[in-house]
Amino acid sequence: MKMKMNMSTSIQSKNHKLCLRRVLPLLCLLPAGFFIGSVLLSADYNQKISGWTSVNVVLWDTRPKTCETETRPQGTETLPKGIVSPMSDMEMRSLWGDDKKKTKKPKHVLAMAVGIKQKLSVKKIIQKFPSTDFVLMLFHYDGIIDEWRDMEWHHRAIHVSAINQTKWWFAKRFLHPDIVSEYDYIFLWDEDLGVDDFHAGRYLSIIKEEGLDISQPALDPESSEVHHHLTTRKHGSRIHRKVFRIIGQTRCDENSKGPPCAGFVEMMAPVFSKASWRCTWHMIQNDLVHGWGLDFQLGYCAQATKPLLQLHMPLFGKKK
Repeated sequence: MKMKMNMSTSIQSKNHKLCLRRVLPLLCLLPAGFFIGSVLLSADYNQKISGWTSVNVVLWDTRPKTCETETRPQGTETLPKGIVSPMSDMEMRSLWGDDKKKTKKPKHVLAMAVGIKQKLSVKKIIQKFPSTDFVLMLFHYDGIIDEWRDMEWHHRAIHVSAINQTKWWFAKRFLHPDIVSEYDYIFLWDEDLGVDDFHAGRYLSIIKEEGLDISQPALDPESSEVHHHLTTRKHGSRIHRKVFRIIGQTRCDENSKGPPCAGFVEMMAPVFSKASWRCTWHMIQNDLVHGWGLDFQLGYCAQATKPLLQLHMPLFGKKK
């Protein structure tokens, strides 16, 4: 019996040692496995966290860049910052020599659609606008340019030719706001205006003093063909914002705010500030070649506190 117990104890001892031999390596591996697992979990967790962090960083970093991109001209987003000039002008550049000799740059633009039959009238109008203050742009709707070469201002004028096109067709395509934004005022006039009593300098001083966005010289009813009462000059007043009378079925009084009583400039001789021209340019649709109806909507492009005005001085006549 004692032998059996000894044998049993011996066997158990051997089994226990064998078990320890098998278990001990596993126990030794557990910390390593836990460590490796921890590293993997930590790495995975950190990877996720770093991924989230990178997203946040990207968002924060790109927001200012996105804003910068949105303010840059379309098509220049991929170009290096600082090499693109957003604006241009109408100044002619010499092919050789020094352009810096010209000390004074014109501040305004006079643009007209002209035909050779109105050559004398156009000449009189242009003589009223000093070359030191005005860029001259002529839209030739009859295609004739060479016959203007005898005019002393021919060489400094910008000539654009397209057969049978209107002033507004030319203006939409060749007076882009980014080009004329360097100039304070844009005179977009017809070719057949009587300007005997007009003085560009005085007119500019008035619209600057009054802060006018859109205006026109008032018409002298004795020498002009008047189509709208609002455009007629009133004696004893320098400017007026509205007319007080009955026009058709409309009674114009102090409460009137729109055409035909107020807020109207005729299309034959409008004068735009560069801010109002940017708005007006967008209103000129591609097929609005005659500008019909545009005169009744120009109020949208004038500052709310600066209505469209008719200037009484100097006198302004339109040939009948």
